[in-house]
Amino acid sequence: MRVAFLAAPEGVEQIELTEPLKAVSEAGGTPVLVSTEPGRIQAFHHLDKADTFPVDEVVGDATAGAFDGLVLPGGLANPDALRLDDRAVSFVRDFFDLGLPVAAICHAPWMLVEADVVSGRVLTSWPSLRTDIRNAGGTWVDEQVKICDHGLNALVTSRKPGDLRAFGAALLEVFSRQSV
Repeated sequence: MRVAFLAAPEGVEQIELTEPLKAVSEAGGTPVLVSTEPGRIQAFHHLDKADTFPVDEVVGDATAGAFDGLVLPGGLANPDALRLDDRAVSFVRDFFDLGLPVAAICHAPWMLVEADVVSGRVLTSWPSLRTDIRNAGGTWVDEQVKICDHGLNALVTSRKPGDLRAFGAALLEVFSRQSV
């Protein structure tokens, strides 16, 4: 199972990157950190700088078909920066076009809104995104984790760092179906 983790050069919430990354690794998968620039990304603990992580692939060179799934970690600044990058938005949309599973936590569903893949789906997020999700044609629910099987691919969403255990378990369940 080869899984892309999409993060901006600065602003990803560290625990929302590291915990799902660890879950994929411990399940025998290969996590691949994809960003809009080469080098390292700067993670954050809320508003404070945390660790940096090496970028494995640049979004302009990466293709969705080379992966079994996509994880979109949150943090307020991460999806806000990514949704301004056409290559990143296209990369996310490609996973849906190919029927590959996607998992997004916290503020990351902003990328789903920007990629225009929310319509007709049921998902959760950080509560402040509920109006954006509804305006994009989705149904927002306040649940720890939500799996929405819609057509060919599944979408796993979660609200916040406190939901990471359930988020990790759900994304592994869904992604493992893809890589079989």
